[in-house]
Amino acid sequence: MMRILLVDDEVELADSLAQQLTREGYRVEVAYDGGRAWALLQQTGSLAEGNVSASPAYSAHRAGGTESFDLLILDWMLPEISGLSLCQRVRQADPTTPILFLTAKDTLDDRVEGLDAGADDYLVKPFALRELLARVRALLRRAGSPEGIPRLQMGDLELDRENQTAYRQGQMINLSQKEFRLLEYFMTHPGQLLTHDQIYEQVWAGEEPPSSNVLAAQVRLLRRRIRLPGSAELIHAVYGKGYRFGLVSPDTSHPLPAGRNGPVSETQERSSSYNKRNQE
Repeated sequence: MMRILLVDDEVELADSLAQQLTREGYRVEVAYDGGRAWALLQQTGSLAEGNVSASPAYSAHRAGGTESFDLLILDWMLPEISGLSLCQRVRQADPTTPILFLTAKDTLDDRVEGLDAGADDYLVKPFALRELLARVRALLRRAGSPEGIPRLQMGDLELDRENQTAYRQGQMINLSQKEFRLLEYFMTHPGQLLTHDQIYEQVWAGEEPPSSNVLAAQVRLLRRRIRLPGSAELIHAVYGKGYRFGLVSPDTSHPLPAGRNGPVSETQERSSSYNKRNQE
């Protein structure tokens, strides 16, 4: 899931935008002034080693591989450090992370100055939410990361992210919002062990985390949606840990119930959940 840093000193606007972006499936960090934004950038891997001087704490934190931001949305007129200065600082160290200015400064000279400072796009307040979301999607696609690719594919399964529709062997599969977000999360992390907590955080972002039984039921429904006669199983349960997505079986270095050399079946998952409930 894409991680966005939103920086705006209008607290009500920033919080409202953060909620909208979260509903779209993004992870959003909010800063209300330039100083806090700069501190957050220094605490992550968002800044490559370059001309910007970094504090010892920042250098130590980078060694830990902290997750970076995929997009910055900056207001121009910020307390402590202006959005323009932030943009310039980031660009000295990181030439690639997309930056979108969201500001009331609306003259041609302002737009030119913002773009020349290193911004990739410029949107003037007031703005339409649909346009902002479209620009966010475009910037992420342009960045070339897997999260920004409009179509994902695994074997004969394709996911059209813009239309929230899946295709298997050329047959269209309509998905609910939750099914789409779950499949998208799986397909952007192929081969990785995704724990229950990771899935809750990404797919149920901003909501009350469901029980493990609800997650297992949602996975079963998704499996049935994308399954066709003769098609390979793509969603594999890793017993006691979570799920792995792909054309290969999950890691068999840890015990699996029943068929110990392969994926956990839906029947085995239901049985495991039932036994767990009886033991509690």
